[in-house]
Amino acid sequence: MPTEKTLMTRDDALKQLSHIARERAIGRHVGSDRLIQAGLDALIAEVESPSLAMLAGLLRSEEPEAPALFDQVLEELGLLFHPPADPRAAKWALGYWIAGQIADGTLDPATGTHLIWADVAYDLGYPEELQSLVSCHFNLDEWEESWDVSVEELNREAVEAAKQFLRRRPAAEAGS
Repeated sequence: MPTEKTLMTRDDALKQLSHIARERAIGRHVGSDRLIQAGLDALIAEVESPSLAMLAGLLRSEEPEAPALFDQVLEELGLLFHPPADPRAAKWALGYWIAGQIADGTLDPATGTHLIWADVAYDLGYPEELQSLVSCHFNLDEWEESWDVSVEELNREAVEAAKQFLRRRPAAEAGS
């Protein structure tokens, strides 16, 4: 028996589209099936865009058209995201974005701190500003039941480290 899925609100759908836009802008692969599903979710949530129905209605054989249609929908909704052109600034933007997801609970702390360690800190030469998040990654990655601290506590520490990192963000970068 199928379970009833809670319908996405318009705001949730727009947030999902924006999230996927950022993922793609920073070089993460997002499959056409996910782009089409996001379009369908947005359409059901009554998001209005001239190209949205075309995206949501793509068939499996039309999946190659999804990325261009998705970008067109983003453009129509004003959600198209352009990362900084400077590679270092783009890495910092990625770090702030991941930390924001850890802080707001949309990304598991272990996954998020791993991404910061592997995709950001390494490329930036392990700057001091990322040290607490990198330490959280290693603590979560190497945690064993014999430790005097629970994995839940390490997750809370990672969330707090992400929030502190975001609070120290330079004002000039906070708007990006």
